[in-house]
Amino acid sequence: MAIPLDINDRLKYLSAAERERWARFSSQVTGGSAERKDVWRKQWQMNLNLVGAMHQKGVGIMAGTDVGNPYVYPGFGLHDELVLLVKAGLTPMAALQAATMNPARFLNMENDLGTVQKGKIADLVLLNANPLEDIANTQRISAVVMNGRYLPRETLQKMLDEVEASARKTERPRRGRN
Repeated sequence: MAIPLDINDRLKYLSAAERERWARFSSQVTGGSAERKDVWRKQWQMNLNLVGAMHQKGVGIMAGTDVGNPYVYPGFGLHDELVLLVKAGLTPMAALQAATMNPARFLNMENDLGTVQKGKIADLVLLNANPLEDIANTQRISAVVMNGRYLPRETLQKMLDEVEASARKTERPRRGRN
């Protein structure tokens, strides 16, 4: 089984309590009138436009998911953010740099982080397709090298399966009606 690309498929990795919290948030944001939903969509588009305009004017952009916010999935959120950065007008290369070089530059750690070079600290994500052709290809993960340890696709899938099993353990028993 591959890593799910559909956001709704990812709910299985969350505890029941977290899914309930996200559902409440979603109903507050999208519930109600068509006008409210339209305002939300327009605000979302304005935010994308703002990020694109800032990038065009040379404002530094850093990717950084806000894990803990509803529908920002741990482990998947950065990939989603890269897609959104490209939708906002960044090139795939600029989006990748927003997640690698730009944070290193901001932290004044360019000598140690941000690029893959001899003597630098680097974790790697090995992909099955070129993210410069389609930024969503960052989700087509073949393996990860983390802290010098090689994690093939099978190991990554096993980790996901364990997270899913753990989330299922948090399910609340359903009470039947008598």
